[in-house]
Amino acid sequence: MGLRQLSPKVVVSVVFVAALFLNILDTTIVNVALPTIAAQFHVTAADAGAVVVGYLLSLALVIPASGWLGDRFGTKRVFLIALAVFTLASALCGVAQSLPELVAFRLLQGLGGGMLAPIGLAMLYREFPLAERMRVNRVLIVPTAVAPAMGPVLGGLLVDTLSWRWVFYVNLPVGVLAFLFGLFLLREHREPGAGRFDVAGFVLSGVGFALLMYALTEGATLGWGSPQILITGVLGAALLAATVIVELRVPEPMLDLRLFGDRLFRSINIVQLMSTAGFLGTLFVFPLLYQSGLGVSAWQTGLTTFPEAVGVLVGTQIASRVYSTLGPRLHIVLGVVNAAVGMMLMTLVGAATPQWVVMLIMFYLGLGMSNNFNPAQTAAFAQVPPAKTGRASTLYNSGRQAGSAIGVAVLGSVLAAFSSGRASGGTGHLLGYHVAFAVAAGLMIASGVAALLIKDGDAAATMTRPERVAAVEAADVAAAATGGATANFDDIKKFGGAEKLGEVEKFDNADKSGEPEKIHDMQKFVGLEKFDDGQMFDDGEKFDDGQMFDDGEKFGGAGKSDDIQKFDDMDKFDDVEKSGEVVGAGEVVGAGDVVRPAASQKSPMR
Repeated sequence: MGLRQLSPKVVVSVVFVAALFLNILDTTIVNVALPTIAAQFHVTAADAGAVVVGYLLSLALVIPASGWLGDRFGTKRVFLIALAVFTLASALCGVAQSLPELVAFRLLQGLGGGMLAPIGLAMLYREFPLAERMRVNRVLIVPTAVAPAMGPVLGGLLVDTLSWRWVFYVNLPVGVLAFLFGLFLLREHREPGAGRFDVAGFVLSGVGFALLMYALTEGATLGWGSPQILITGVLGAALLAATVIVELRVPEPMLDLRLFGDRLFRSINIVQLMSTAGFLGTLFVFPLLYQSGLGVSAWQTGLTTFPEAVGVLVGTQIASRVYSTLGPRLHIVLGVVNAAVGMMLMTLVGAATPQWVVMLIMFYLGLGMSNNFNPAQTAAFAQVPPAKTGRASTLYNSGRQAGSAIGVAVLGSVLAAFSSGRASGGTGHLLGYHVAFAVAAGLMIASGVAALLIKDGDAAATMTRPERVAAVEAADVAAAATGGATANFDDIKKFGGAEKLGEVEKFDNADKSGEPEKIHDMQKFVGLEKFDDGQMFDDGEKFDDGQMFDDGEKFGGAGKSDDIQKFDDMDKFDDVEKSGEVVGAGEVVGAGDVVRPAASQKSPMR
């Protein structure tokens, strides 16, 4: 099968996962290189931190506009432009000759990276119906789980063996391949009702979000009382408040805040804001505990953290199988409670704690978080209109980005408050880390309380198993094709092996029956076993004269099954054929019509 024959679902999944992996990896891999960058450009570590802060600010600036841009100019076009900008900026970062150059190129990189997640998620959810979204999370979770854990390990390896410039060059091959793959295979999608560019909404939301993100990210380092943090924080909050007022009055807003009127979407965004803060705050504090508190190397710290990614991957497989049974509310509550337990276990980690015990705790933490993120993301968009998917994705990703900044700000401040002035010996110097983990667990419990507001009935469309939906649709098509009554769930015993669709007991080799009027890629009817009179329609059986075919018509003079015309590659059962005509392979047959076998045609049924 050629590349152009790939399913659109596969194409979107490949492109989105590759781009998202690079985007998330870049937020963690650079941190390891900061000391080397500072030494290279003869600046302080605090000055080198602008490389990270600049990237986060440009992300925050462009995220609010990403949904509108995709709807207005096409998701394929905007996504590929964003990916190209991100990849090109990565190359420029690698050749930067000074810190100001590097920061400027990181700002450009963030402008591209900020659009990848919202637009990519919108593309993905437009391809996958509600009932299949939990399954697609098995793929989607790969970059979100593996990239953060791989960043410190890969970054340390590249810095030690090659150069800090390779933490940027590593993006190039994946970025170029993903761009070319998407350029030729992605389908374009535009929303006709995207509306005009909302200048006020863009300026207020973009600048306000960026300023607030800066204050939250740098507050713990610079001090919450410093003029720089106070001014940016207050101004950012004021601009975001103005954004709410303006966007609720504009008929075609850039940020469609009216989507929060959906109870399910609103509740899950609250849950994710708090749980993301707790989780990513923990991932921020843990390396500091291991490296600064316990004196472990960056390489060993990365290896100790990596089991968290494995836990997320394993938990995702579990989540996809129990979601329909548990429902989003109970599923999310169980996930965040288990994650909170893992964070509380982190408060016991000290110099005497074996590394394998810490790795088990990290695995358990990932297991719990996957059973929060997966059901939440699956259910969040259950009642969002398809035309609003891009705008909803923008709000959802903005909330998670804000949660990340809040987690770093809160836990960083707790760490600073409880660690100042403590001696480096004994266990007292670890108190700040332990309190930070306890606060993270509190955030997780708070998100679990918020999850109790979720109503499973609002997400009912996402809780239907995809195979069950396909079985019903196949039953309806088969019933229409044979002139029988429409099938329902009660008629279905199995789907795939021995299935009862009305009077038909087996319906094999039908690969797809998603549309009521079509049966795609049907090669043959294998074992359509009974036609009311009990006569077998199978290889070697005969149709005696006068046998009835359900509607009272006869197979007059039908011979052996070798004379039965072929059903190969039949695409539609639409147009009505006359009962006296011979129907050849690939021709259409009307529902309820009698097919008289042609003597010259051989049966494909074996």
